[in-house]
Amino acid sequence: MGSSASKAALRATTDEPSEPGPKHLADLIQYINGTNRSVKHLADILSEKTRSSSWVVVFKALITVHHLMVHGNERFIQHLASRNSLFTLYNFLDKSVIEGYTMSTFIRRYSRYLNEKSLAYRLIAYDITKTKRGTDGVMRTMNTKELLDTLAVIQTQFDALLYFNANPDEITNGIIHAAFMLLFKDLLRLFAAYNEGILNLLGKYFDMRKNQCKESLGIYIRFLERTTKLAQFLKVAEQVGIDQNDIPYLNQCLTVVWQTCLGWDWRNGEKSVKRERVMMWGEEIERIWDPEHGASSSGLRAVQTYVSGPHPSSELQGHKLGDLPDGSALLGTSFALA
Repeated sequence: MGSSASKAALRATTDEPSEPGPKHLADLIQYINGTNRSVKHLADILSEKTRSSSWVVVFKALITVHHLMVHGNERFIQHLASRNSLFTLYNFLDKSVIEGYTMSTFIRRYSRYLNEKSLAYRLIAYDITKTKRGTDGVMRTMNTKELLDTLAVIQTQFDALLYFNANPDEITNGIIHAAFMLLFKDLLRLFAAYNEGILNLLGKYFDMRKNQCKESLGIYIRFLERTTKLAQFLKVAEQVGIDQNDIPYLNQCLTVVWQTCLGWDWRNGEKSVKRERVMMWGEEIERIWDPEHGASSSGLRAVQTYVSGPHPSSELQGHKLGDLPDGSALLGTSFALA
């Protein structure tokens, strides 16, 4: 590893209470994007920095790693994914300063997310946030088994990201703000893939085996619960000063899936297997439904989902599932990034 890159890594992770310098990050990106450049030593330096007792140094090291995972050559995240363990900061606590107590909490959560991001790469062999989107994209063209497996991985990574769970009054310095910005950008791309996977899942529902139907229902319901948490995360993003043009518009629309399914015209010779799938869906919705409050105790509200994108299509506004051109396209259009 070149001495200039080593110096940049050290300078990006000083104990100065400010985010890693853009110049140092740019130098590191340039280094790992170079042909045949070793990333192991760089990863070792940053890993060593996370063993510091200072919350400032550890947080900056994690931010630097995250930045390189997102913007650097794929070889960097490949190397991280190949390690037996990445960050073991579950018990990290900096008691030396008052701010250290709060920041240590977010360091533990942030490192958990980076561990999950690395593990997701190991499990599916690519970074889901960088895959092609759209009707011919990766998530829309997967077969059923691969789709179910991949959505489970996405949900775990998505949960770890949302678990960061910072309130606006906790994002009090440039370091945690830099981490939040990286998480925000990951969130948009991760949810885009998540959303497209759900669209594909719903489109395949009536052709699945019974056990796959049950699995897909669980995935779909967990997706609905996560859209509520997504909205909360985006609200925080707006409150901490992220430009509204960079925040996707989420139009909350009530969509009771099983009403559409149960409206199927069985008199026109629909196959019994489709009726069985519909009833399975309806029973699962009824199981989680709270008649008094219109929501389950887990926070699922009115079996709701979102039409997403910064500039939603007017033809989708206010439409129910059955009104859409493709009845399986619950989310209407693919989640768009600003």
